[in-house]
Amino acid sequence: MKDIVFATNNAHKLRELREIAGDKFNILSLKDINCNEEIPETADTLEGNALIKANYIKNKYGYDCFADDTGLEIDVLGGEPGVFSARYAGEDCNSENNIDKVLKNLANEENRAARFVTIIALRIGDNTYTFEGEVRGEILTERQGKGGFGYDPIFKPIEADCSFAEMLPEEKNNISHRGRAVKKLFDYLRNIY
Repeated sequence: MKDIVFATNNAHKLRELREIAGDKFNILSLKDINCNEEIPETADTLEGNALIKANYIKNKYGYDCFADDTGLEIDVLGGEPGVFSARYAGEDCNSENNIDKVLKNLANEENRAARFVTIIALRIGDNTYTFEGEVRGEILTERQGKGGFGYDPIFKPIEADCSFAEMLPEEKNNISHRGRAVKKLFDYLRNIY
């Protein structure tokens, strides 16, 4: 089994990735490699933030690694929250605060079209690769479901009749932005290993 570092300490993301990876890869977290520092996400694009994290781990710890950044982009809000999705309601906010802000900003809007985008940056040796996954859908008027994390209770993908938070993990992984980007990542890794 090949070890590869996923530059995250987000337990939800780590669990999702390990479910998708199966038994061919051993996905290590930042905690697993004793990286306890906060890696700054200072880029103004999702790709830029993913590259910052992947390069940081490769350069400082030497591991082959990948990192992701994900954004929810709402059409009528000009693509907000976008790269600021995790801190949309402020630096010390949580998912509930972020959802509340989105729902407030869309309170009088009929157009609720949105998309989730995940960019994964992979560093292997001296090479860098990126993979993108996207899912289109709409923002619901209220929370639905208890599963998932982040904006999952208010995002309903086009391919489903329910929110991400109402789906079983394998159902979500089959159609989600992260699931699609990760599939491209692991297809690539299986080809080179």
